[in-house]
Order: sequence, then C-alpha cells, then structure tokens
Amino acid sequence: MEIPENPRIAIVGGGSWATAIAKILLETNEHINWFMRNIETINAFKELNHNPRYLCSVDFDLSRISFTDNLDKLIARSDIIIFAIPSAFLKNVVAKATRPLKDKIVVSAIKGMIPDDNLIIGEFFHQQYEVPLEQIVVISGPCHAEEIALERLSYLTFACDDTRVARLVSQLFNCHYVKTTISDDIYGTEYAAVMKNIIAIAAGICHGLRYGDNFQAVLVSNAIQEMERFVAAVHPIERDIKSSAYLGDLLVTAYSQFSRNRTFGTMIGKGYSVKSAQMEMLMIAEGYFGVKGIKEINDQYNVHMPITNAVYNILYERISPALEIRLLTEQLR
Repeated sequence: MEIPENPRIAIVGGGSWATAIAKILLETNEHINWFMRNIETINAFKELNHNPRYLCSVDFDLSRISFTDNLDKLIARSDIIIFAIPSAFLKNVVAKATRPLKDKIVVSAIKGMIPDDNLIIGEFFHQQYEVPLEQIVVISGPCHAEEIALERLSYLTFACDDTRVARLVSQLFNCHYVKTTISDDIYGTEYAAVMKNIIAIAAGICHGLRYGDNFQAVLVSNAIQEMERFVAAVHPIERDIKSSAYLGDLLVTAYSQFSRNRTFGTMIGKGYSVKSAQMEMLMIAEGYFGVKGIKEINDQYNVHMPITNAVYNILYERISPALEIRLLTEQLR
C-alpha cells in the first residue's frame, strides 16, 4: 500500500494502556483521534483534562484530541488505527463498525487472543476484516502503562510483514522515554505476548503460595524454553527468543508490581476463586482467556508445555493450586 506522509492517527480504547499510548503519541504528533465506548467517560475526560479512571496523573491538551464514541467516524477520519482494548471486548466493538478496515494500517496493542475463536489479533483482522498482513502491525515489548505515565525509559517492538510499515508506525512512538525497534515476526511476537501473561499468572500463583525467589527464577527460565518450543512449532522461522520482545516482555510481566496477570495469579494462589479475583480487579487479566486458547491450539501440536497446562488446570479444571504447583515442581529443571 502507499504509506501516507502525514498519517492521521487513531486510538480505540479507554483503559490504562490506551491512555499511555495517547501520551506517547502526543509527545511527537500534533493530533490524535480517540474512540471510547462510554460517552460519560469522554465527558468526564473533557471536564478533568485526564482519564477519570486510569493514569489520572497524566494531563492532556484536549485541543489536540478529537474524541468520539462512533467507531465509523473514527475509521473515516484515520489512516492508522491502534486498538488497545481487552481481547475479550474486541469482537463486539469492531462488529459495530460498518466502514471497511482493509485500506487502513491496523495496529494491535492487545496482548491477548479472541476468546473461543483462538485467534491472535492479527489473524482476527486478516481473516474477519480482510486487512492484508502487510498492513497489520503488532506492538510488543516490556512496557507497563504506569511507567509510561512516570516517563521511565521503555522499549517497544513493532512487528509487521512489511518492515516499511513497521518502521513508519514505530517512528510515531519515538520520544525521549520510548525507544523502538522493528521486526517481521508478527506471529511469534503475538503468541509470545499471550504466553507471557500465562506465565505471569503462574508466577503470581506461586507467589501467593509463598514460593520464593529461587523457585520463581527456575519457573521463568523454564517458561522461556516453553515459549520458544511453542512459537517454533506454530510459526517456525528464525528468531532470537532472548530479545526484549520475547524474554524482556516475559520478565517484566512475571516480576513487576504493575502486572495485572501476576496480581490475578497471586489472588488465586492465596485462595480466591477465579470469579472473585476477576470481580475484585479493576482491569482484565488477559492470561485467563489466553491460557484456554493456547491450550486448545497446542492440542494440535502436542508441544511439551507443563506451565501452561498447570495454569489451565487451576483456572478451568479447578484443581487445587497447591497440588497443581507441587506437581509442576517435579517437571521443572
């Protein structure tokens, strides 16, 4: 496709990651379009000059933002559309649009899968909305929204089949606290992003069960091997699993205080039911949906994935966390 010289940029989503992306983009771009489903949230944002629910410390220049709760209007006014909403909501949100997406650059900032369909986000837009793969960009890398709000140095990777498009989108995010790199591994980075959330849940469960740092190190070192086996099976290309898009993202999600998946896992390890943990958290733990999708995909490949299987058994088969993790410890080296 012909890449526009001064692309019109849009964000879909109203959560912490969408808000962090808006902050980054407005560092070096004059204007963004921003879709939120809830008109009350938009009105409160306009009144307060910040998101009323997430990253409230970040103030925005509202003259540089065009808000809308109409997705068709956003699509019509934008060349690059960045989706930053939980994967569980994506299907319903996009279904309300009547305008085509196949002539847009679609960027996924979603680290999850479409529940039940077992599709990573790039596959979803390619198969369901006929967006060419060379117009789909996936954002990955160790980057928490809370640290973006604090302007702490972060690194992001932009993956696309067409590296020209990946570079274009990456340049929109370059600022004094965000460094970017590009990749052509759209499948590997997406699957790795799903898996790191599963591992973070496992790390949280172990933390809740009072396993210490020594065991956590063994868990994560086994996890990167598990991730490498799986992505090599589903998309066998040459990649360096030790790079920040894979290992870096895994480490920060497994260890960070800001990791919602680790927090969710910790609650499960401490005895919360899945439902009660979900109700108490203000944000979605993508790994809950992701582990079911990865487990069902792996039924076709039969990759050795003891950590993924353990998390699945705890969350979906209601096996005792203490028992399941004790069994897992016998499989790790």
